Amino acid sequence: MQIFNSHSESETENIAYNIAGGIKPGDIIALHGELGAGKTAFTRGLVRFFSPDSRVSSPTFALVNQYKNIMHFDMYRIDSEQDLLSIGFFDYLERDNILVIEWFEKIQEFFDEQTIQVNIIKSDINSREIIFERII
Repeated sequence: MQIFNSHSESETENIAYNIAGGIKPGDIIALHGELGAGKTAFTRGLVRFFSPDSRVSSPTFALVNQYKNIMHFDMYRIDSEQDLLSIGFFDYLERDNILVIEWFEKIQEFFDEQTIQVNIIKSDINSREIIFERII
């Protein structure tokens, strides 16, 4: 487990960028944190490492955004395994992608894969504690 402290959105992005070298195709990154914690900022840092020209936006309404081999999911509106099936989620697991999943706790019960857990804890308006842990 690694613990990082961020005091700005750009620091959160840079932490993710620096961690990205240890992430490989097939990895699943489970992002946890309240609204506004910095999950999308963290994703921007990862994407910048693998696809520097991509512009990252929250997939809140699209449910999934693709940046080269990174699939960025927002599961906030997902409530069942049927919802996952309807968006073709399980098909993405069969590809050689990196999956970044916001609100992972909403789908955790349907999931038995190894994951990289990223907990972003909001201390105040600008400060975050980022806990990074590979679960085997």
